[in-house]
Amino acid sequence: MLLSALATVASINAGPDARAAELPSYCAELKEVASLALVTGRFTGIVGAPREGNFLDSKIALPGWGDCAFYGRRTYTCDSRDFGTAEEAELAHGRIIDEVKACLGDGWSEVPDQASRGYAVLHDTRHTVAITINTDETASGEHVVRLTMFPRSR
Repeated sequence: MLLSALATVASINAGPDARAAELPSYCAELKEVASLALVTGRFTGIVGAPREGNFLDSKIALPGWGDCAFYGRRTYTCDSRDFGTAEEAELAHGRIIDEVKACLGDGWSEVPDQASRGYAVLHDTRHTVAITINTDETASGEHVVRLTMFPRSR
């Protein structure tokens, strides 16, 4: 019990930045997809069967996320779990940005002049990969946070 109490106090004293830096459960898979975006052939090994339109299944899904797929063969996308309201999705949006940056580490940063409410762009300053993280509403009226990763030109 004493150890638990000390851990709680240490967490509180560490402040919100330390808590935000905790790695998400989907970190290993996100790192794997990000590393594949850097190699020749990019996502070839994880692109799956065709879906409707220009979408393809993904052989790697982010745990806790849904509808992970490719748009074409160069753009990886996943939706968060559903949120009942746009406000809940917006709160999750900020948390997810912090989680992704903590997971992928140094070199990943937000691009302020490309951001707006519910929309953020992260660039890897060492490589030509970008991630957009935005809120959206599904066809069934649920609110989600969508993560999209793609190669970018310098």
